[in-house]
Amino acid sequence: MGRGSPIPPMLQRKIVEQYQKGVSQRKIAKSLKLSSSTVHTIIQRFRESGTISVRKGQGRKTILDARDLRALRRHCITYRNATVMEITTWAQEYFQKTLSVNTIHRAIRRCRLKLYRSKKKPYLNMIQKRRRFLWAKAHLKWTVAKWKIVLWSDQSKFEVLFGKLGRHVNRTKEDKDNPSCYQRSVQKPASLMLWGCMSACGMGSLHIWKGTINAESVPTFLESVDTSKDFLSVAGHIVDENCNRKEEWDVTSHI
Repeated sequence: MGRGSPIPPMLQRKIVEQYQKGVSQRKIAKSLKLSSSTVHTIIQRFRESGTISVRKGQGRKTILDARDLRALRRHCITYRNATVMEITTWAQEYFQKTLSVNTIHRAIRRCRLKLYRSKKKPYLNMIQKRRRFLWAKAHLKWTVAKWKIVLWSDQSKFEVLFGKLGRHVNRTKEDKDNPSCYQRSVQKPASLMLWGCMSACGMGSLHIWKGTINAESVPTFLESVDTSKDFLSVAGHIVDENCNRKEEWDVTSHI
């Protein structure tokens, strides 16, 4: 049994039963694979109180009480990007107590909080938000039939690198210069531009494009790709991922 692990009540009862039968503490510890000090502590507790249960209030008192934990939780929620070291510095000044980084880390876990890596989300400035709002307002009264002729498109750039790109690696402190623990990187990695679309008819195929896709290059792009297997045989509007309405484009006449 690991050091500091609580002894199950059933095992404690076995210790007391063998003690009452006259078995020595050394034999009890050897038969149950426990330390002699653990067996001695349980038997001594039984002698003094007549029971194997631990008295209420025993053990080391926590440095931070429930009120302190509530204040710590409010501070962590207010300053979500603060590091554990910064939170520890604040807690030492606020609570006027000697607190270590490990103590604050355990207290944060007791507050049902945990340090996670921030989820990435594209940043939108006020101009972009304004454009999206005006676009939604202009198309507020569109009917379902009119939305069915809209072709929604999106493109993304993918960098092609060799090897694993994980930011984390399992290693020891001494293996930091091991080549198998490196994260490979190049100055100008090869990249691919993938374009996809969807509409009320379904989802289209992904197409590789060399160059930049914008409002002017969309007609040329649709002419170059093989759309016979797609559902692009509808006439309507092409809208990109930023909800920008492209120039009207009759896809049917160019297939």
